Amino acid sequence: MTALGALISRDIRIAMRIGGGALIGVLFFLTVVVLMPFALGPDLALLARLGPAILWIGALLASLLTLDRLFTADHDDGSLDLILMSRTPLELACAAKALAHWLAAGVPLILATPVLGLLLNLDSRSTLAVALTLLAGTPALTFTGMIGAALAVTLRRGGLLLAVLVLPLSIPVLIFGVAASNAAVEGTVSFGTPFSILCALSLASLVIGPFAAAASLRHGLD
Repeated sequence: MTALGALISRDIRIAMRIGGGALIGVLFFLTVVVLMPFALGPDLALLARLGPAILWIGALLASLLTLDRLFTADHDDGSLDLILMSRTPLELACAAKALAHWLAAGVPLILATPVLGLLLNLDSRSTLAVALTLLAGTPALTFTGMIGAALAVTLRRGGLLLAVLVLPLSIPVLIFGVAASNAAVEGTVSFGTPFSILCALSLASLVIGPFAAAASLRHGLD
């Protein structure tokens, strides 16, 4: 547990540095949300109706933007080989790195959501509901994306491969995340059903993601 804690702390410190990737994701999320009102025009009702989907798409793309750094930096400086040879199970190490990535890149997106919701004409209740769905769904984006990051780490043009692999796996999370957000905003359908499925997707990715990523790393680095 000491080794895993040190790994999480190290990855968070690296991500928080200038150029570490966490700030880039937040700035990209901010850019997407700020540009949407200019693209859609001054229709406040339309902005409020599309607001949850815009926030979720921005969070998905911002998460994808920083996933390529999950294993690439460790592979380039040799740290990944040390992780593979350590006594700590590789599955736990992958889970720790994904948790550090979510804390450094995913949590700031959730914290920024209440402020950015004002730009999309969302009231405080709707904005908090979207932030709650992001809190439940962004771990699924990270742990699912970790599989693509592990597959792409030893290949050339890994960034393009990462996008091709991760986006189809992220579609169910996006669908139920937007459905839960719309249910909370409009109040016409039950919020519990899509939110429960969203939580189930995060729990399933938490179990499957580290094992699939570890298997990919072992196969790719042998």
